[in-house]
Amino acid sequence: MSPTDPTPQLPHHKLVAYQLALELVQLVARTRIADAHLRQQARKSASSCALNTAEGAARQTLADKSRAYGIALTECCEAGAAIEIAGALGACAPAQVQAVVALAIRLKNVLSRLVR
Repeated sequence: MSPTDPTPQLPHHKLVAYQLALELVQLVARTRIADAHLRQQARKSASSCALNTAEGAARQTLADKSRAYGIALTECCEAGAAIEIAGALGACAPAQVQAVVALAIRLKNVLSRLVR
């Protein structure tokens, strides 16, 4: 969806943070994690990051927005940590860890600006 697209958008569609959060969800889903618990935790945290980013975009007050974006930020970090732990345990490839952590850092930097 582009800014010139007449299709109605939800508030989160305008956020770079949401687009990055969706990328994180997809990248985590593609990451091969042998440990079922860490795989589930990484997917849950990445999804929660995207959901809370969308929620923040829809909130009306600055305090409500900040709270939702803050939760999204912590979930982003948790998803990255779950992948790092999986890597430390030998449950996923180092290249996959590196890719997820790089994206998580990028997303964290964007979300940090939204938390006021």
